[in-house]
Order: sequence, then structure tokens, then C-alpha cells
Amino acid sequence: MDRARYSRRDLLRGMARSVVASAIFGGMAFRRARASSTRSIVFQIDQCPAHDGELRHVGVDSMLDLLAKNGIPIYQSPTSGPWRGPSGLIARDDVVLIKVNCQWRCRGATNTDVLRGLIYRILLHPDGFTGEVVIMENGQGRGAFDGISPSPNSYGGFPELTGVVRVNSEDETLTINEIVQTVFAGQPVCAVLMDGFRNIWLSASDHVQNGYRKTGTGALVSYPCFTTARGNRIELKEGRWTGTDYAQNVKLINIPVLKDHGGSGMTGVLKHTYGILSMSDGTTANRHYADIGSQVGKMWTQVRIPDLNLLDCIWVSHEALGGYPVDATRRCNILLAGVDPVAMDYYASKHILLPLGGTHGSWHDPDQYAGLVDKLDGAMTQINSAGGIAGSPVRMGDANIEVIARSAVPTTSNRLWTHY
Repeated sequence: MDRARYSRRDLLRGMARSVVASAIFGGMAFRRARASSTRSIVFQIDQCPAHDGELRHVGVDSMLDLLAKNGIPIYQSPTSGPWRGPSGLIARDDVVLIKVNCQWRCRGATNTDVLRGLIYRILLHPDGFTGEVVIMENGQGRGAFDGISPSPNSYGGFPELTGVVRVNSEDETLTINEIVQTVFAGQPVCAVLMDGFRNIWLSASDHVQNGYRKTGTGALVSYPCFTTARGNRIELKEGRWTGTDYAQNVKLINIPVLKDHGGSGMTGVLKHTYGILSMSDGTTANRHYADIGSQVGKMWTQVRIPDLNLLDCIWVSHEALGGYPVDATRRCNILLAGVDPVAMDYYASKHILLPLGGTHGSWHDPDQYAGLVDKLDGAMTQINSAGGIAGSPVRMGDANIEVIARSAVPTTSNRLWTHY
């Protein structure tokens, strides 16, 4: 069956069902889940099945159900029900920014099956979604939404990848461009690749150009300002520019992929913000790697806190940052979610990445490897000195982390999911 035709039909059918069936800024929706614990919470879905090509993703649905059952429904709505309520994450009119990793290709990029499954659920908001979904990335000059490795490519020694579409999905051809232009064609979904304006610096009064602003002088950080396909003017630190002031119906969802990274040990939730800021802001030297912890922490304290972090561990690249060759990755079929980036990176590195071993295994120990320890500790210090997240400190160490886990179950066997 034609994938594009099936996808559009499935989306329309799902939207019709949703008729019968506002994220709180800065992770505030997690306050209730955290209230009974002095530990940071990490949500985990195990045994995500191989994706079957449909719009919904069993692993994503399992995670959304787990979050809802723990007081964090995805849909912000005045009425309570499955996956929805007043404390939900996403309101019907939100501009939802989804940060992905598209600097790399192959398994080094965010899983697009996961991305598609999340977008599908956002569009099925039970109150009728009137906002916009914006996929965003700054690949610092190497980003692309077509899934093609450039020539010369970023995968030295693998000329077979040059000019070839190879992304992180079940069939390895589901690119961001296809998601926007084919799968969700005609829907309020767009993609913004920030590479092209990473060197354009804007004043506080410029609400027209696509470009960047710095948070201040010295070794600080920068953030993007751009206009979406539907005319929403996003200035990431401040919100959505209305023409006279800023509205706060902007939500940020962070979807990194878990993988190896020399110097900092691993790439996960924290370091993913390097694809939001501009490396042309004058503080690149501080980021690699002496001041990495403070630098990533400043994206939380000086720009914007993601409303949800969804860490993609379907395939984990334990031997190669780029997710290639094939034997450099391992299929783990896990998704993690939470709001504490330090806890998530500590847990993922120690309990998912480290057990995979390999020649870089020692880099993935968050208790021993200096580069990783410094990143986590530096970020923790930076974030907690600014008041933490939603009034709660970020944490590292097994004793300070509570994991709420369950296995993924087939959508067709879960009556709750048939409401959407």
C-alpha cells in the first residue's frame, strides 16, 4: 500500500475519531508527579516493537499513556479524560516546537518513526488542534532534512553513503521533508532548518528577519528567532511575538537520540541544546569541552526549559557519533521521558549506554569518566543555582532518581488508545 496515501487517510480518520473521543511553561506540569518524591523522575518504556509503518507509534503511545497515568496528560483541556486535563502539556492553540537531531544521518539522527508518532498525537488534540507543529534543528552547517549525506560526507571512510538517503527509521527513508511535505501535507506542520541563518544577529527590536540573539555578553549562549510557515513569529527566549507583545503559547519538546560522543562521553538530553544555539556566537571554545556543563545548563536557565524531553533509545549508537556503520549501533527498543535533563542523561548513560560495552565503553560511565561527570555536574550546578526546574532541583546519582517503567503494549489491545 502507498505509504503517503495511507498516512493521509489514517490521519483524517484519526482526527474524526478525536472529535468524539496548555502545556505549563518550563516543565510545570511535572510538579504534581514530583510532589511526593525527593528524587527526580525518569519515565521508561521498554520493548518498543519494530515499527509497522502506521502513523501512530506503539512506543510513543505507551509513553503518553504512562505519563497520563502519572498525572501528566499530553493534552491540556478544560475537560478531564483519557490523556487530557487542565494540567496537560499541550493546549489546542499552542505552537509546538520539536527539537530533533538532523546534523547527522543514519542512526545518528532522531528516529523519525518516533517523531511522526508524536506529531500524529499532537494533531489529534481532542479539543481540535488550531496551533502549529514546528520541527527545528541547527546542524551548524551540516544539518539537512532530506536525509542525504553530502559529498564529501560527514562519514569519513564510508563513501557508500554519499548522496544516499539514510535516516533513523524502520525503513531508513522517512525523512523530515517527507513527514512535512507528504505524510502531514495540508496539516499545520512545518520544519525550520536554522543552519542558514545561524550567522545573522538580531537586535531586540527586529521581529522580521530569521536570525539569532545572544542572552548577554561574555561566555553566554544564543537562541533562534524565526517566522514559521503559518506566520507565527517565534523568539525562543521570549515566546511568540504578536506584533505588540509576547504570547506564551509556545511549547518546546526535546527529542535527542542517545549515542556515544568523545569528550563529553555521550550525547543525550543536555547536549542536544547545541543544536538550538548558534556555534557562531563566540563561545564555541567553551563548549568543547571545559565548560560544557555550564554551557548546556545555560540553555535551560537563560533561554527556555523544554516542556518535555523524550530520549530516543530505539537504536543506540554506542560506538559512533554518526550512527554508522551498522555494527556501531545496537537496537535497544527503549524510550525515556522526563523534565530533569541531568537525571535523564545520568540514567541513560549508566543503564542503557554503558552496558552495551564496546571500545568506547568507559566513556559512558557517569560516575567515572571525567568528561561526562563534568558535564552532568556542571549542568546541575548551573540549573540549580538558578532555582532548578519548576522549583525542584535537578539531580544525578541512582539514589536520587526514581524510574517509573513499563513495557510497550500493542495499540490495538489497549482500549484507551482507541479513543483517539
